[in-house]
Amino acid sequence: MRRFSGVVGVDQGSRILFSDFVHDGAMWTGEGPREVRQAQVFKEPFLALPAVTVGISMWDIDHKSNSRVDVSAENVTASGFEIVFRTWADTRVARIRADWMAIGPVRDEDDWDVT
Repeated sequence: MRRFSGVVGVDQGSRILFSDFVHDGAMWTGEGPREVRQAQVFKEPFLALPAVTVGISMWDIDHKSNSRVDVSAENVTASGFEIVFRTWADTRVARIRADWMAIGPVRDEDDWDVT
């Protein structure tokens, strides 16, 4: 995690969400659940809920239909979140990689705990 001014932290990562073309999974065949959730844990927890953004950094989608995708961060906590990918209708997705970034408050090494 990077720290700025001691109190703001930035964590980031990249994750392959699925490769459904390998085993004829639901995203590739267009049948079955069309949602994937992947839990992501931060390298260290934030002091409060961070701002999290998720984007698609690689996609492999069949060209014979419209590309319909929705990617988001859900269930954000100070220690992690879920990357959620959805598609619908006749869209066939072979694989997806998502990149994410979280920005929020972190403990400073000079913080005192006086309890």
